[in-house]
Amino acid sequence: MATDGQRWLVLVGFLAVTFGVSAVGGIFTSMGMPDWYMGLEKPAFNPPSWVFGPVWTILYAMMAVAAWLVWRASGFQGARPALAMFFVQLALNLAWSGIFFGLQAPGWALVEIIILWAAILVTMILFFRHSTVAGWLMAPYLLWVTFAAVLNGAIWWLN
Repeated sequence: MATDGQRWLVLVGFLAVTFGVSAVGGIFTSMGMPDWYMGLEKPAFNPPSWVFGPVWTILYAMMAVAAWLVWRASGFQGARPALAMFFVQLALNLAWSGIFFGLQAPGWALVEIIILWAAILVTMILFFRHSTVAGWLMAPYLLWVTFAAVLNGAIWWLN
């Protein structure tokens, strides 16, 4: 059984990994943002740019806490498939930024975000098996990625 100090250290670890992915994704985003993305035709429902930072910050924090709750409930061994899937979806999350902004390939990013969406759904289902709260903490992320997929598809279609 983990001590209180170990529990908090694991939470910090999940936050660090999750926000590390966010930071690398931010590098990809900044590569395509000033010239390429700003010049794209976007649908009327495209949110203003300032919305994305706060939304993603909240979602990344919720993801990290969800993974931590799963770990607290079952440990790394007991939650191996759920936590492995968590890291798979996190890698896919990063890959989307690299494909969309880094490679400036919205068509391929659309294919990738559909795979990401499925990975998030599987992660959420697996999380529910360990912690109801953890499963629900993944729901806003799944909804946002659903919206992002529609937005990605619209941008691809318009350009």
